[in-house]
Amino acid sequence: MNIVIAASECAPFIKTGGLGDVIGALPKALIKQGVHVSVILPKYEDLPYHFKKEMTHMTSIEVPVGWRQQFCGIEKLVSNGITYYFLDNEYYFKRHGSYGFFDDGERFAFFSRAILEALPYLEEKPDIVHCHDWQTGLVSVLLKAHYHNHPFYQDIKTVFTIHNLRYQGVYSKTVLAELLDLSELYFNIDGLEFHGNVSYLKAGLAFSNVVTTVSQSYAEEIQTPYYGESLDGFLRKRNSDLKGIVNGIDYEEYNPCTDGYLAVPFDSYEGKLENKRLLQESLNLPVKEDIPVISMVTRLVDQKGIDLILHVFHEMMSQGIQFILLGTGEEQYESAFRQLAEQYPNQVSVHTYFNEGLARRIYAGSDIFLMPSQFEPCGIGQLLALRYGTLPLVRETGGLRDTVIPYNQFTGEGNGFSFRNYNAHEMLHTIEQSVGLYKFQPKQWKSLVERAMKLDFSWTSSSLAYIKLYESLLPVLKK
Repeated sequence: MNIVIAASECAPFIKTGGLGDVIGALPKALIKQGVHVSVILPKYEDLPYHFKKEMTHMTSIEVPVGWRQQFCGIEKLVSNGITYYFLDNEYYFKRHGSYGFFDDGERFAFFSRAILEALPYLEEKPDIVHCHDWQTGLVSVLLKAHYHNHPFYQDIKTVFTIHNLRYQGVYSKTVLAELLDLSELYFNIDGLEFHGNVSYLKAGLAFSNVVTTVSQSYAEEIQTPYYGESLDGFLRKRNSDLKGIVNGIDYEEYNPCTDGYLAVPFDSYEGKLENKRLLQESLNLPVKEDIPVISMVTRLVDQKGIDLILHVFHEMMSQGIQFILLGTGEEQYESAFRQLAEQYPNQVSVHTYFNEGLARRIYAGSDIFLMPSQFEPCGIGQLLALRYGTLPLVRETGGLRDTVIPYNQFTGEGNGFSFRNYNAHEMLHTIEQSVGLYKFQPKQWKSLVERAMKLDFSWTSSSLAYIKLYESLLPVLKK
């Protein structure tokens, strides 16, 4: 079985969020299970130079983009037994940043078509092309429209994974002819049409053999109007082909015993307390073990429940906690948190940028990790927090519901704290409960932390679920 994973980002080469982590870790897990896997990515300008230096040029091809033929170089890099193919076009990718450009519609139309054009030049023909998010959503429809009569492509299957339904890649209907060379036959309610425009993500939903998303709960939620981003009806029609497989994290990359970002790597509660002391000290917060540290490492956007926190922030502070925030996003949220840090200099530390080392030290040195998301397809933060012994406090949605088991005071079961409704005071009540447990039941708290650090949220079980899915698409002889 030969799988090609196509995506717009992949750690450690280029990463803007959770997608990069997933594409970095999933191939490693699949290889451990004996699957042959390679990855296709854009060759961005921002790729670190040492990776570019390691690439070897395979060939150059031309890629149709509407009526034009565009250059595409295919370069190869092998790392950890995985072959990474980088598709090179300086006009589209020689610029700083991955997304957010006026011509993203054209850039990723090119990338999707280039993926298909590159397949015959790879070392092995793929059985399945596994595409991720809207940037590769066009692959399945272009495969059907332009390659269905070509012998090389006829038995290639496609899988499409939704990492966040909110981001859909919606562009004017004119892209059909100008960029995709598709007829009006594809512009309908069962195809690419989306409120009079073309949705790249909907193309993936409509034409891929199987659609997955990154948790079972999110797979159910997106079939409802509240979470469905105007695609819930369409997703209900594809219900039998829609699967939820929860993400994992890379347990070699994120390992508190060996993490080079930590001054004191640890595998015990006592080691965690030492990391807490160092974190408080480095951020100029009072170094006190009995003060619970609540943290967030997040994008500052409404999806992440930022409005809930701001609504009851003063009440949170009155509980005698310390609050640490690391993340960037909307200016109104960044500004609000910076003002709160000035107001509570001994309790609040706010950092409106991103730094991987500080993120790791926050995971390691905090007591509670706050994720009150409005929706959360899977969530990586709560899994990293558990790995480093920080108990997550989450809203019961998507992958947060699937991975965080709320603490039960009667049985002692659980690995974190949760609340159901998107309500600031319900969140506040849960924070009060968790702070009370930390302050007044230290033995129980220590037990929960030690249990959290022993949990397994690696990619092992998830990779097996993907393999089962891949095998369901292939003839018996290819399994």
